[in-house]
Amino acid sequence: MHELLNQKAEKALNKHAALGKDIDLNQYNQASHNHQYIDNLSSLDESDASRFLDVGIDTQTVAPATFIQKDHSVIHCHSHQKGIDVMTYSQALKDIDDIDKYAWKGVAVDTDKYTAKVGLTPHDGYFIRARKGIKTDQPIQSCLYIASDRVSQNVHNLVVAEEDSDLKIVTGCSTAPKLDTGLHIGVSEFYVKKNACLTFTMIHDWGKNVDVRPRTTVYVEEGGVYISNYICLRPAGTLQMYPTIILQGKEAVARINSVIVSHPDSHIDMGGRVILQAPRSRAEIISRAISSGGTIIARGSLVGKAPEIRAHLECKGMILNDGLMHAIPEIEGYIPGVEMSHEAAVGKIDPEEIEYLMARGLDEETAISTIVRGFLNIDIQGLPPALQERIDSLIQETEKEMM
Repeated sequence: MHELLNQKAEKALNKHAALGKDIDLNQYNQASHNHQYIDNLSSLDESDASRFLDVGIDTQTVAPATFIQKDHSVIHCHSHQKGIDVMTYSQALKDIDDIDKYAWKGVAVDTDKYTAKVGLTPHDGYFIRARKGIKTDQPIQSCLYIASDRVSQNVHNLVVAEEDSDLKIVTGCSTAPKLDTGLHIGVSEFYVKKNACLTFTMIHDWGKNVDVRPRTTVYVEEGGVYISNYICLRPAGTLQMYPTIILQGKEAVARINSVIVSHPDSHIDMGGRVILQAPRSRAEIISRAISSGGTIIARGSLVGKAPEIRAHLECKGMILNDGLMHAIPEIEGYIPGVEMSHEAAVGKIDPEEIEYLMARGLDEETAISTIVRGFLNIDIQGLPPALQERIDSLIQETEKEMM
């Protein structure tokens, strides 16, 4: 089996991705320094801990489980809650009996040269599983961090929410403050079993010259719920991601929320695709995007293949400075009785809104900041108050920087 995967990956090493800018993988190092494992998170380097906090990872609190990878080294991996399994991807390949049911079943190793690179040169990643009926009140924390210049971080992540479980995960992705360039490739495969719920919140804060290529597929069984919250407010080099969610079971639900800001010289090509292939399944894709001088290609796709499905796609963009905002909403219906809709809009700040706020005592800059902040704030359900406060704070900081 592994030999066949390697053969497929070898053939795809030069295969360009269907979307996004092409990257020369040879400019990045496949080797990195080994970083020491840390048992007690209080002994983390202060600058690292600060960067982790910027992406929602608070190492001073006790989470149900925590996973931290620095370059190619897993420096912390521990679960505090019974019924929550957290381990490295390499360890899962050895210890999880049915791992072949999950690994490379959602994402094909020969999808493109990025998945091929993860297949042939993996740098670990995480395996997270909530056992049947287990619920997490607070989110599990995972952090993928690039600390060394010109390093390629190729990770493979597997998440399984067993039947009737409720699993919350916050993943923060970041780089060291003075890092110049780097590459992150992440293959992620999520499995939401019958009547389970997985809430996955991802906060990106990459460097302005970092290339990012996630590849994600999610399967949701009968009565299952998958909620994805994605926040990218800081500069990045190029980012291309287009996760696919497949609603396999009747009354399965998917919600995708994203908040994106593209700064000068950033190129962000992202979105989400939901395939509703079971009766009475539902999906919602909500996107808010601002170009303050960079490029944003905002994609969204809904595919209805079963009776009595309902789905809605909403993509709204705002251009503050010279840049590009390209919205690409798509709807496909294959049988009678599907109910799907989409709304896409790209615009600017209405001068009347600024005048209205200035008439009530705000100066022009504060009025613009208030409008931008309100535009980026969307109703994200299921977040702990502390994480919601952190996201609100990030939005305020970003809005000040753009002004």
